[in-house]
Amino acid sequence: MMDKKNVFLFLLILGTAFWGISFSITKLAIGQASSSTFLCYRFLAATLVLSVIFWKHVKAITWDALKTGISLALPLTAGICLQTSGIKYSTASQCAFVAGMCVVIIPLLKIIFYRAVAPVKIWIAASIALMGLFVISIKKDLSINIGDLYTIAGSFAFAFYLIKVEKHSKSRNIVSTIVPMFATCAAITGCLALTDSQANWLPESNSFWTGIIFCALFSTAYMYTISNIAQRYISAERVSIIYLFEPVFGAIAAFFILGEELSWRLLLGGSLILAATLISELKTPEWLTSLRDNG
Repeated sequence: MMDKKNVFLFLLILGTAFWGISFSITKLAIGQASSSTFLCYRFLAATLVLSVIFWKHVKAITWDALKTGISLALPLTAGICLQTSGIKYSTASQCAFVAGMCVVIIPLLKIIFYRAVAPVKIWIAASIALMGLFVISIKKDLSINIGDLYTIAGSFAFAFYLIKVEKHSKSRNIVSTIVPMFATCAAITGCLALTDSQANWLPESNSFWTGIIFCALFSTAYMYTISNIAQRYISAERVSIIYLFEPVFGAIAAFFILGEELSWRLLLGGSLILAATLISELKTPEWLTSLRDNG
């Protein structure tokens, strides 16, 4: 029987498939609509659904859970909004690669702020995963523009978010913070939408509302809830590596939904990301552990 850690590994990879599919669905949804209202509705719908699912926790919510949820929502919303802005000024493929820098940002931030050094296998796995993402995403010369700066800023925000989730999940039942977190995300994106002169609150496009339903249920409510709970068993570094399956599933979804081509890059890059995930989960050999402890 699979232990909890392996179950959550599977559920996280399934969630990256939802994320990958959501890229094509979102592209169709906001083709003629405002991204700010899309994000607002997405978080609002996720909040309502999870309020029903976790009603027992909502009724018994504490001030501590509310504060924690708000503190998690701030870097999460910042990351999503910055990377949404980034894609306006850069190609989707380059944004995907720059966003993937999160896998090396997390262990660096842990060293700087917590003096916690990740195992060697995590650095190796992160480097291999980043190589795989590079193979999938970068098809021309890599040049830096304003969109990439937005995206890298978003990656730092996501890194802080994952580190904070890991910290809180180790010390408390993080389920009680999930609804306050999404409610805060909805409130922030709602305020941003109100300041958006091009915001369209009632688009007539069916694809917009279909996109809201899919993204709210699967790529928001499901994925972030599973991710937050999983970090009780899986480190932030490993979660960020698993997140890199998103462009693999995204390319497959684009093939079926948008008619885009699959290439050898996807096969090679996806294989490297899979290898990185397996490396991150391997047990450190006893001789290496004893050598590190004695050194």
